[in-house]
Amino acid sequence: MSLITQLAKDAKKAAQKLAVLDTESKNAVLRDMAEAIRANKDKIKDVNEKEVGRAKENNLDAALIDRLILDDARIEDMAAGIETIIELDDPVGSTREFGTRPNGIKIRKMRIPLGVVCMIYEARPNVTADAGALCFKSGNGVILRGGKEALDSSLAIAELMQDVLIKHNLPKALITVVPNPDRALMQELMEQRDYIDVIIPRGGEGLINYVTENSKVPVIQHFKGVCHLYVDQHADLDEALQILLNGKTQRTGVCNALEGLVVHKAVAADFLPKVAEAFNKHSVKVHVNEQGKEYFDNADVIGEDQYGEEYLGLEIAIRVVDDFEGALDHIAEFGSNHTEVICTKDEKTAEHFQLAVDAAVVMVNASSRFSDGSQLGLGAEIGIATTKLHAYGPMGLESLTAEKYLVNGEGQIRN
Repeated sequence: MSLITQLAKDAKKAAQKLAVLDTESKNAVLRDMAEAIRANKDKIKDVNEKEVGRAKENNLDAALIDRLILDDARIEDMAAGIETIIELDDPVGSTREFGTRPNGIKIRKMRIPLGVVCMIYEARPNVTADAGALCFKSGNGVILRGGKEALDSSLAIAELMQDVLIKHNLPKALITVVPNPDRALMQELMEQRDYIDVIIPRGGEGLINYVTENSKVPVIQHFKGVCHLYVDQHADLDEALQILLNGKTQRTGVCNALEGLVVHKAVAADFLPKVAEAFNKHSVKVHVNEQGKEYFDNADVIGEDQYGEEYLGLEIAIRVVDDFEGALDHIAEFGSNHTEVICTKDEKTAEHFQLAVDAAVVMVNASSRFSDGSQLGLGAEIGIATTKLHAYGPMGLESLTAEKYLVNGEGQIRN
């Protein structure tokens, strides 16, 4: 039996044991995992610093390096995220009534784990803790296949979590990191239909496309984050500027950063000079259409069909539109169904925007950076699904479960 098949088989067997574990026991394990991560932060940082150093020596992309780094704050975020998950309701075993049929049979639906979740991701070692904790509380085993750049950090985190599992007499196969980044092993993972129930790729567009096109296991897609801010004619422009700067400059290499700015022509003359001044201070490169170029000194003028890029850096595409419908059309054409934001003080416009825009998260007068499981009350997240099967948006505990029917009768037979 190959390494991958053995790992998948072990995870499946372990998940069967976890599926019946009560909430109190799961929370006790999670509490010890959070403490183990805190207590061993220096060990994690030592391993991670070496990986970051290698990434810099190899001149890897700045956005990738940013996602790779584990400093004190990010390690604390991992531990705190696990503790938040402890406080959340356990979806496993919860039921909802479907009523009683005319023949007397009673119908309910009950939430159950998916089984074994496989995460395929790039330079995001924090995913190891987030996915491990979320899958554990939702009753799932998880197999983690990270990129080679973050493999040592991921293994270090997983080892701490596995030690806690063993301490609680649970199989360490519940949280498994594939120890070899060989691409051939990833292909083999995607063929484990007997043992893996769902694959969630998390990373660049190339990775998502590769997994979607080659997997024999169902895939929940987490495509790129081309997120827009639309500044409406009824916006508070000072508020809009702060939301823009936070979304674009606070952390650039993440999927909920802003990549596009759409501005109503009625406020362009008042708003865009402020944007130009602020972006000069932050060294943000601007791409803009003909209608907006007069407000920027060194902008790259682009055609109406040249939008939709995910820059993951200090770079943004700006478009001035004639009206609200023009903004909706732009987002529909160039958005990625991730996160879209409107700044407006007109309630009807805000409501229309939230109804009309097809995105996993649609915000009014708030930074796109809040489009994150931890910020939306999910604890951590296993990803942000940009397709609708079966989840849409940040995936927390409930998104890692399905429902089965429970039917109770008293001897009824079908005529």
